[in-house]
Amino acid sequence: MTEANDVTRTASAPADADAPVTMTEIAARAGIDSSHLIPYGRDVAKVDLAVLAPDGDGPAPVVGHGPAPADGDDPAPAVGTPPHYVVVTAMTPTSFGEGKSTVAIGLAQGLAHRGHRSLLTLRQSAMGPTFGIKGGAGGSGKARILPAERMNLHLTGDFHAITAAHNLLAALIDNHLHHGNALGIVERTITWPRVLDVNDRALRHIVIGLGATSDGVTRQASFDITPASEIMVIMSLATSLADLRERLGRVVVARNQEGRWVTAEDLGAAGAMTAVLRDALAPNLLRTSEGTPALIHTGPFGNIATGCSSVMADLVAARGLAEGPGQEPGYVLTEAGFGADMGLERFVDLKCRVSGMRPDAAVLVVTIRALKAHSGAYRILPGKDLPEAMLRENPEEVRAGAANMLRHLQIVRSFGMEPVVAINVFPTDHDSEIAEVQHLAREAGARVAAVRPVTEGGAGCADLADEVVRACRKVRDGGLAGVGRALYESSDSLRTKIDKVAAMYGADGVDYAPAAARFLEDCEADGYGDLAVVVAKTPLSLSHDPSLKGVPTGWRLPVREVRLAAGAGYVYAICGNLSTMPGLPSRPQAERIDVDTATGQILNLR
Repeated sequence: MTEANDVTRTASAPADADAPVTMTEIAARAGIDSSHLIPYGRDVAKVDLAVLAPDGDGPAPVVGHGPAPADGDDPAPAVGTPPHYVVVTAMTPTSFGEGKSTVAIGLAQGLAHRGHRSLLTLRQSAMGPTFGIKGGAGGSGKARILPAERMNLHLTGDFHAITAAHNLLAALIDNHLHHGNALGIVERTITWPRVLDVNDRALRHIVIGLGATSDGVTRQASFDITPASEIMVIMSLATSLADLRERLGRVVVARNQEGRWVTAEDLGAAGAMTAVLRDALAPNLLRTSEGTPALIHTGPFGNIATGCSSVMADLVAARGLAEGPGQEPGYVLTEAGFGADMGLERFVDLKCRVSGMRPDAAVLVVTIRALKAHSGAYRILPGKDLPEAMLRENPEEVRAGAANMLRHLQIVRSFGMEPVVAINVFPTDHDSEIAEVQHLAREAGARVAAVRPVTEGGAGCADLADEVVRACRKVRDGGLAGVGRALYESSDSLRTKIDKVAAMYGADGVDYAPAAARFLEDCEADGYGDLAVVVAKTPLSLSHDPSLKGVPTGWRLPVREVRLAAGAGYVYAICGNLSTMPGLPSRPQAERIDVDTATGQILNLR
């Protein structure tokens, strides 16, 4: 039997998007008993965390609670043989994005076409980008999450709960100042903003407490978008309700007059915040266009945070798709934000450390337009059409920009994962250009498949599914299951951790602003030296400078500021100019969205 025949299995036709599919049926495909479903209408349900209990009943256990697994530890135990774990990442994207979510959805459907069980875990769409320039993040065409309107608008209210819990802490800070400031908080050291899930640049810098004395203390403040909240990251990394409560208590908001950090626990806020977030901790069950189950949960920013969906969703998926009687292990598919330099690194160094799960393979999404962009021949602007010359057949430009793809393949391999290149094909791409990418990927020793998820759905990703199955089997057959390895050790100093991340980007070194260097020293002295690190930079280049395309050389990473996210478990080094409250474009998507008042159908939501 050939390798191709070995992985190409007969399967029943995937569910049609228009066919009625109950949530009980979707849950059964995910290995989740209907008794663990908490319905939210007819087409969405939360999954009761009791599903993670050893016997599938009773209160959810404290899974992974406490210190992160030591480097090199085995993955967390599962029932039976654990499922294959696959992460979807990408080369350095253009400002349009290269379709990682769409490819991930198509891959889940492609695996179903080949007769394999799969379950997709994705971030929830934020309403800010949905009403702004980017649109939703739930796929497109024949590879999308359904119901699309619920995915992009509110869903089960998790984002609102995170917004409320975050702003509750902000209100308690200002209330404490108003009523005498018993903790001795130094106002100028307050780092906790307010949040809102709307792009609104006018709220980036504000003054609060104007009016009478009874209206509070007057001070400068700010707003971030909800996905940039530390509470969002905490929700994405929490492994149980107890873990969530502990992490919220560790959140730092300011320093007091003795120079000590003031926490949410000091302010008496963590308990009430946990109460607000209790129900939001359970992941949301939806489906793809073809009826493949998907767990949609949390949505942290990809530039200043992890950019990954929740640990809790992955643990639920792993429990459901573990090997059972008469079944092979299934495939848990997830996505990491932006390119392998950012999202994949944080997926391994933060998310996998917490969950104990280790990936078998990584799918690297590439597009012809991104490869041409990294040739340096074009300038792509957000909200503008691609240059007309970029759409002409030109394999030489593809070859010129391929160094970026090859660098990301090296990054994938540096984490010990088997890479599979997915060429996300657009109607304007040419066969000669696709063939050139396939040749370059194979020459680099990577598996590769051209995919058409938007126009063909799972059928257009079946070849990719075959390559992913082969990659995962190669890892398992070689005794290398779960070989994803961290970039740095927990015992490394914070500077060493940042240096190792910068070296992975290709930097010749790191330059710290004096205040940033002092902050790192203070974090070490305050007992935060064992935390992970996040390097907050542009996603549009391997470097900190979005104009540097391809694989930049001869540059150093400038760290201008460092901040502490103690509840989330990391410090983040800010490089370049990053905004945590996006603005709206001149023609935002919100202007196009409407409702058909006769049918109630939402119009022009994408």
